[in-house]
Amino acid sequence: MTVTIVGLGPAGLDHLAAQALAVLDDEAATVVVRTLEHPAARELAARRPVIACDDLYERSVDYDALYAAVARRVLEVPGHVVYAVPGSALVGERAVPLVRAGAAAAGRQVTLYPGVSFIDLALAAVRVDPIADGLQILDARALPDPMPLHIPTFFTQVDTRGTAATLGDALGKVLAHDVALTVMADLGSPHERVSESTVQSLANEPVGPRTSIYLPPQSVGWAGLVQTNRILRAECPWDRKQTHHTLTKHLIEEAYETVDAVAGLSADAPGGEVDFGAYADVEEELGDLLLQVVFHATMAREAGAFDVEEVAEGIRRKLIVRHPHVFGEVELDSAAAVEANWERLKSAEKGRDSVMDDVPSALPALARAEKIQRRAAAVGFDWDSVAPVMAKLHEELDELGAADSPEQISAELGDLLFAAVNVARHLAVDAEAAMRAATGRFEARFRWIEARVGDGEMSDMTLEELDVLWDQAKAAGIGG
Repeated sequence: MTVTIVGLGPAGLDHLAAQALAVLDDEAATVVVRTLEHPAARELAARRPVIACDDLYERSVDYDALYAAVARRVLEVPGHVVYAVPGSALVGERAVPLVRAGAAAAGRQVTLYPGVSFIDLALAAVRVDPIADGLQILDARALPDPMPLHIPTFFTQVDTRGTAATLGDALGKVLAHDVALTVMADLGSPHERVSESTVQSLANEPVGPRTSIYLPPQSVGWAGLVQTNRILRAECPWDRKQTHHTLTKHLIEEAYETVDAVAGLSADAPGGEVDFGAYADVEEELGDLLLQVVFHATMAREAGAFDVEEVAEGIRRKLIVRHPHVFGEVELDSAAAVEANWERLKSAEKGRDSVMDDVPSALPALARAEKIQRRAAAVGFDWDSVAPVMAKLHEELDELGAADSPEQISAELGDLLFAAVNVARHLAVDAEAAMRAATGRFEARFRWIEARVGDGEMSDMTLEELDVLWDQAKAAGIGG
């Protein structure tokens, strides 16, 4: 009642140690091979009876089901069973942990002969030292997202044209089409093939069960942005002279340009029909905004204060703490409840004396009014429907009409605007965005009138005449 797991190495049986080969040749054992699509497995099947699992590949709905079925087949064999797998039993063999766990649960002794992994041969083929250079090994059938590419990378399991095409598409999102790749197939066998390809050509490469792809380190994506910014900080005169304070205006500008780009998306984005042109603008502006974050973190790193990874980790931890209904045991059943709990947690973390503490005074007036109102609402200081809020808006309008001094007019106008923001909040409308949209409509319609009459002639027209043109612009849908 024992289970022995043997790695068959990268090629033929000649790569196996004598002890592992003796186990495979033991006539008293039943040998199960994961697949016959391997040189050593075929050689073994030619010299003794084996049970193959290739039929399970066609019957299983996915790889999880496949490996579970393979493990069951191995564990159903009575007496001494030997499970033989391609390469190393400890590298990429997802059925092996299932077999080991199942055997342990049944009280069966497990012996392991790991075998030589293809990785050793692949490292020699591309001349990579995993200690000096670093190394990551990714399953091409289950690519991570996001996918870091800043260290040497092997993509394994590139066994079909479809998998190769999917890998090429994923790499093409961040790499140029002519970036060189190394295709390695059947390493260690007489049919070994090591050839060069490119991201663009990857889908047309001949691949099989023992094909892997090597990609040298690429300074792209998140890691590439950080590295590029550090180089510019060291070598570009403009970047070198910047301070946290000189960059503040750029941070604000990029934030507003991002908001403008987002305004170009449909109201229900990301739902509805996708406008890829509008999203391209958002992508560009998000990149400009992200650079500002990375730039400030780069300078903080120079000061020995923190680095960009600490910024990312700090906000990650904050998100977990502020979402106990997702990562903990708290139950919150609405967005309003989540927001209220967020403010309570934030107040406790920051030791606020008032819920009004740390609302930035530099926020745009409408945005600051909305934030102040949300803080008050989080502790219950709010109307529970929009009707009294509308009544308050009318009340403030009447008080503005009754004001009779510049000071009163200014104060009452401020109250009216504050009440309008409150109406927007209760209607789930972003007051700042609504104001920008209204201003945009006015600008578009005004430009339409200018184009019809010329700016020099507008001053000679009566307001009634201009109002007729305004109605025409509105009827034509100018400005939305």
